[in-house]
Amino acid sequence: MLSTIRAYVDHRAEQTPESVFLITPADEHSEGEELTFAGLKQKVDLIGEHLRALGVGPQKKVAFLINNGQWATGLFLGVMANRRVVVPINAVAGETQMQHVLDHCDADVVFVAPEFEELLTTLVERSDREIKVIVVDDLLGPQWPDADDSGGIGSVFTDDDVPSEDDQALLLYTSGSTGLPKGAILSQQAVISGGRNVMQGHALTSSDRALCVLPVYHINGAMVTVAAPLVSGGSVVMPRKFSVKLYWTWVAEYQCTWSSIVPTIIKYLLDQSDTEDFDFGNEPSLQQFRFARSASAPLPAIVLMQWEEAFYTPMIETLGLTETAGTVASNPMPPDIRKPGSVGMPVGNEIEIADENGNLLPAETVGELLIRGENVLTEYYKNPTATDDAFVNGWFRTGDLGVKDIDGYLFITGRLKELIIRGGENIAPREIDDVLYKHDAVLEAAAFGLDDENYGQEVYACVALRDGHHCSEVELMQFCESGVGKVKAPKKIYFFDELPKGPSGKILRLKLPDLVKSIQ
Repeated sequence: MLSTIRAYVDHRAEQTPESVFLITPADEHSEGEELTFAGLKQKVDLIGEHLRALGVGPQKKVAFLINNGQWATGLFLGVMANRRVVVPINAVAGETQMQHVLDHCDADVVFVAPEFEELLTTLVERSDREIKVIVVDDLLGPQWPDADDSGGIGSVFTDDDVPSEDDQALLLYTSGSTGLPKGAILSQQAVISGGRNVMQGHALTSSDRALCVLPVYHINGAMVTVAAPLVSGGSVVMPRKFSVKLYWTWVAEYQCTWSSIVPTIIKYLLDQSDTEDFDFGNEPSLQQFRFARSASAPLPAIVLMQWEEAFYTPMIETLGLTETAGTVASNPMPPDIRKPGSVGMPVGNEIEIADENGNLLPAETVGELLIRGENVLTEYYKNPTATDDAFVNGWFRTGDLGVKDIDGYLFITGRLKELIIRGGENIAPREIDDVLYKHDAVLEAAAFGLDDENYGQEVYACVALRDGHHCSEVELMQFCESGVGKVKAPKKIYFFDELPKGPSGKILRLKLPDLVKSIQ
């Protein structure tokens, strides 16, 4: 079984060289392009030649700060395929976190899109080491500094450039919701396992074509809609950014069969469903679209139901983490049983529920999710303490609280660090979130705890409303009380235009207390 990015790139180029792997739709920045598997190998080999010419040796770090497209995909796969370690930089993380990633990752070369060049230059100037910056043009590609006038490079590919399954492949930083992000090191085998888990969980074949609207600098975009099509021999359509107006047009025009999105995007698409030109359920150009999948943040059961009623296509709820190369659990594909509110059953790895001491718990008992498999991270980069704390008896501790039902389906109830303890009672914020999301006016919602002199903690919530919808705080508080009872209902609800989110669209719940305090 193939276990490295290089092995898959070479295999696909040999077996199906003319099959299309990547399509980038035309936009205001570039013309539309197609990349075959043969073209992917050529791009990967070119990247390897230039990295060697730049003096970037095997297992050295190479970063990029680029929007989705031909070169984001090419660099993501090409760096790993040449036995270097790729470091995607989150373009919306903010200067503090971006500076930390740049300083911490030890990359001596960073590829950057023109729109981010000024910002990156500022970050590089603050760094205490020399960093080579290579600008990547959408049409012309990287402005390589090492090619001579004839375009020759003169470097030689050797066995030292061929990765093994245990080599480091990807250094990806967590969202940093509780401080500076940690860097998760994923091996070649872990990256391939991450793609294979998606393929197995959704029965992907070479006939499938993904629509990727999530950034490649996030584990969802990287593993689910890049690694999985490579492993399955399928293809991916990758616009520069998500567009609510063009989403279904892309699906129809490029005959996409599936897509990975997040709850925030799902809500945006639902808000626009009545204005679409497509006759969902009867539209011939959408008949090939067999499912969408949701990950990276909890999907309320009511929203899943709304999606399937509006678009007549299954929504598959899944679970994935940066530290596990993405997907670890998924609901089965139709016609098998899917359970709304559940992230499904383990796919390609083992998942157990344990107490605080690492002892495994029986079904129907809430505890921490533990994961074991080839897809799990090797370590947190330059952070042995965090690495040691993350494992117990060979299992990776996710920090997620959940429960397995008697059928083996997993339900996530919250995060250990997000649990609200009011008057000695443990309250899972997601229980309150799910009630708020049932209100027609609510677009985003998150409950959280604040210190309280009487109860230790008190329940509060923040919401963002849908465009054109209105409701009062009193109305929402009464709505919540009818759903979860007076004890768990928020003492106060704060309204914002939008809630703080990470790159995947997950609401950063632990930032809400400071946000609320800043306006009091």
